[in-house]
Amino acid sequence: MNATRGPLAGLKVIELCHVMAGPTCGLMLADMGANVIKLEKIPSGDDTRHMVPPKIGDQTAAFLMMNRNKRGIAVDLKQDDGKRVLWRLLETADVVTENYRRGFMERLGFGYEALRRHNKRLIYCAISGFGRTGPYADRGGFDLVAQGMSGLMSITGEAPGRPPVKVGAPVTDITAGILAAMGILAALEARHRTGEGQMVDTSLFEAGIVHTYWQSAIALATGVAPGPMGSAHPLNAPYQAFATSDGWITIGAANQTNWLRLLDVLNAPALRADERFATGAGRMRHLKDLEAALNHEFRKRTSAAWLGLLERAGIPAGPVLDVKEMHANEQTRARAMVVETEHSSLGTVETIGLPVKFSATPGGIARGAPVYGEHTREVLREHGFGEAEIDAMARAGAIHLGEVKVAAE
Repeated sequence: MNATRGPLAGLKVIELCHVMAGPTCGLMLADMGANVIKLEKIPSGDDTRHMVPPKIGDQTAAFLMMNRNKRGIAVDLKQDDGKRVLWRLLETADVVTENYRRGFMERLGFGYEALRRHNKRLIYCAISGFGRTGPYADRGGFDLVAQGMSGLMSITGEAPGRPPVKVGAPVTDITAGILAAMGILAALEARHRTGEGQMVDTSLFEAGIVHTYWQSAIALATGVAPGPMGSAHPLNAPYQAFATSDGWITIGAANQTNWLRLLDVLNAPALRADERFATGAGRMRHLKDLEAALNHEFRKRTSAAWLGLLERAGIPAGPVLDVKEMHANEQTRARAMVVETEHSSLGTVETIGLPVKFSATPGGIARGAPVYGEHTREVLREHGFGEAEIDAMARAGAIHLGEVKVAAE
């Protein structure tokens, strides 16, 4: 699958981002066909190049995952020649993304207002901890902090009174990157009408808040902040994980139709006759008793046996898979969510695929993540720099020309 055929083919994006939130935005755009040029700092590059273990060959697994489909250049923006390189790239760019603290880009001379004067069609996307306005605008942000402050950690975990638990994945980083990509696409649509770009501003804090829609609805309606409920749902039951004789399964039998189907599957007359569980509101009022009764029933059979019965009855259910099991799952593979791509030094590597499918302009993964500075010469050539000029800037340390070392077989 060739990502250059994607719906964003022809879109030029300059990524001035590191670690996860900004690079998530970039990989989404790149997987949909955009020409994403990732600019890394000198001498150390993106911080994910140093997140070890694990490594694949001499490359970190973290960097490989977040930067596939991008071309990489290494530039020192503290040097005049480095700044000249970025200005040249920005002349014809559609989008620039950055995830630094407020004021950092301005101090370098590349703040939004300066770039807007340089290229009025440019869409400038800033991803930060708390956004570019408000009393926390100057604070740095990390996923852990954003999960805590957004309310997510207060609703994650087994029960009230237990230590706070964050979502296992860096969900605010990833969501902020997706929101940024969404905002960029909306700004592109606006540019079609007006001919002008704009700033797109989102944050990890807001990315955490949007995950509290149900719990915020409850709190705004009642004045009471919901607490953690394990795998259960705050508004419907049964909708959670249950233990079987050999593992765990999840069941979504919350609406009345599926509840009645579940009673048929369980063949438990006492449950059917229990008036506490006759309605959705009753099941929520007596959730702990419902959980205990259902766990008693589900421990009578294996996960596979229950999943077979539930599928035949039309009740949404599934196994609780670990990440390796998810990778091997037939639906994961059928949806191309684990795919192979070619890396310039490592050969064939596996990565996570594009989660959005297009019937006419399919995106996908066309190349592996760049080695440090791999495309510096190539990109500078494309933007009018001569060979002697490139070599002189490399000798001065304004740019780094990466060396691709093919791993021994």
